[in-house]
Amino acid sequence: MVGVHFPATECHESVHHHHTGSTQGGITLSTHLTRRLLQLYVGLALYGVSSGLLVRAGLGLEPWGVLHQGLAEHTGLSIGVVSIIVGAAVLLLWIPMRQRPGLGTVSNVFAIGIFMDATLAVVPDVHGLLAQVPLTAAAIVCNGAATGLYISARFGPGPRDGLMTGLHKVTGRSIRLVRTSLEVVVVATGFLLGGSLGIGTVLYALAIGPLAQFFLRIFAIPEAAPREKAEQALDVTSPALARSTAVAEPTPRRAILPR
Repeated sequence: MVGVHFPATECHESVHHHHTGSTQGGITLSTHLTRRLLQLYVGLALYGVSSGLLVRAGLGLEPWGVLHQGLAEHTGLSIGVVSIIVGAAVLLLWIPMRQRPGLGTVSNVFAIGIFMDATLAVVPDVHGLLAQVPLTAAAIVCNGAATGLYISARFGPGPRDGLMTGLHKVTGRSIRLVRTSLEVVVVATGFLLGGSLGIGTVLYALAIGPLAQFFLRIFAIPEAAPREKAEQALDVTSPALARSTAVAEPTPRRAILPR
């Protein structure tokens, strides 16, 4: 600003204060984002592992797992690869319903199938109820924890959950009715194709809701600061700071704000 002069000491203190705030704000937001990303991918990995353990337990799979296994029996593909293909196909159904995927949505499609196949490659089948029942129970609990982890990360719903909410919006039917109808169709189709339906499927259906609710509370992440505050804390070229440092900067810099 031509013709306007500030004492050098005052200007220096202002710049120093904002740079200190920038560093602290950057550390806070970076830690928050790191935790969210960690929860997302740990949750998706654990979901794939738990789904693989349900297969090895042999007492029945979760509803979509029944369909994936049935399709795998007829295609010769691994159940993990089938899970990826089905997830991608379901994601395409979001388009006419104008659902918007997030990082978690796309990651869900690939990560669960990859970790499921990896688990099946290293864990053998178990035999006898003394081994099958504890493994089924452990897999269901792990699945509930995985659900709490990746949903709490808030990077978008999985493709199948998005299909449910999309159908709810389009049809006006309740979430409960839409979800129940979807899972009945999925389980029936998977069973007819040869998928594993059993006591494990029933236990999963009864337990996953309470487990997910419990782990959602355990892994809940507090909301970040409002975007405007974060921008001013992180970006030394934000408008508010640019005004206070105009004299200290001999050559103006173009502000590049995150969008």
